Amino acid sequence: MIQKLRRRLTLLVIGVLILVTAGIVLSIDAINRRNISTAAEAALDILARNQGRRPELQSQPEPSQKPEGTPPALDDEMRQRRENRRRGFELAAGGASLASLSNAYTIRLDADGSVTEWSSDRADLYDDDQIQTFADAALAQGRDSGRVDTQYYRLTDSGDGRLLIALDARLEFLSARRMLGSAALVASLACLLLSAGAYLLIRRMLQPVQASFDRQKQFVWDASHEFKTPLAVISANAEVLSRDIGPNEYLGYIQSEVKRTDSLVQNLLTLARMDKGAVKAEMKRLDLSQALLGVALPFESTVFESGRTLETDIPEGVSIRGDEAMLQQLAVILLSNALKYSNEGGTIRLSLAQKGRGAVITVYNTGPGIAPENLEKIFDRFYREDLSHNSEVAGNGLGLAIARNIAQAHKGHIRAESHFGQDATFTVTLPG
Repeated sequence: MIQKLRRRLTLLVIGVLILVTAGIVLSIDAINRRNISTAAEAALDILARNQGRRPELQSQPEPSQKPEGTPPALDDEMRQRRENRRRGFELAAGGASLASLSNAYTIRLDADGSVTEWSSDRADLYDDDQIQTFADAALAQGRDSGRVDTQYYRLTDSGDGRLLIALDARLEFLSARRMLGSAALVASLACLLLSAGAYLLIRRMLQPVQASFDRQKQFVWDASHEFKTPLAVISANAEVLSRDIGPNEYLGYIQSEVKRTDSLVQNLLTLARMDKGAVKAEMKRLDLSQALLGVALPFESTVFESGRTLETDIPEGVSIRGDEAMLQQLAVILLSNALKYSNEGGTIRLSLAQKGRGAVITVYNTGPGIAPENLEKIFDRFYREDLSHNSEVAGNGLGLAIARNIAQAHKGHIRAESHFGQDATFTVTLPG
């Protein structure tokens, strides 16, 4: 039980850490993408205001030399104007650099969307076909601005057609992916270290609980052994008195309670041995069909005398690896439980089916069934539903706990299902 609690707490903490780590990494990725988009929009605004003018696309050529006879003052003024125009272009293109984007280029389009002219700071990165393909993709979106893969664009009108201004942010996206990978690596290492620390902390926190549980199991073991001797003495003396005085009502009560208490002690000893690991399943190939028939046939008379009906569906040849004695004990527990909680004139059904190399044992009974909130609790030690406490049904709440331990010893599992007020079904799945 403590191991199960430790495992659940550890999985819960690790799950929370993984979710937090994933949230941090995804947040970093979202922030990077948003920053790239913001920078792209800002750069596109600058380039759009300047109408994407680049030296190759400007309609007015700059004079290569000054006219003859130009006064020195006028010559200086013309030089200053050329410098201002050059700096104006650099400021527009420099907006992209300030925005930390890779490359900017402009495309002139005719009315049909064909590229008539294009210019780029890095013309060696593109060719005419790539430019046309990008222009077609941008126009197909039907918007004045947007993004095609890693390239942001803005579509504006110019005097002789349309102008498509683009910013290629492939390097920024590559950098963002690298940053995301680094963040994911660091976050994963942190998650791993925190998970290891959480496991050690949970283990340390549960040590007092484990120690208390171990003392409880040791007490059950010692107490069960101590009870065996006085019970044997009482039982022997009751038998002697029975032979001497004959049938007696009060002596019958003593013998009945001694028998019930002895059953409780035997169950406690069985659980204590399982807890200590003293009971090991002797795994070998066995005919499970014959093993269950060996239990069901003697049980028929008991069921018949109680006014119930026992049905069996046990095909031949179902075999698995397991401990025959323990599996027969499991079947007896489930059949006895079904008999106790079945209704008068009800039906009990024992079924067996092959499942791959394993097998499935099913015990069904009509009756009051099990409340939905109790379907897991009934496998706890000493747990009995209020219905059983308020009835005359005998039992000590240990049978199903033993059945679960037997199933777990075979690497299988047991579960309960019920239509409350109608029936109950116990299913044991065993591997091959």
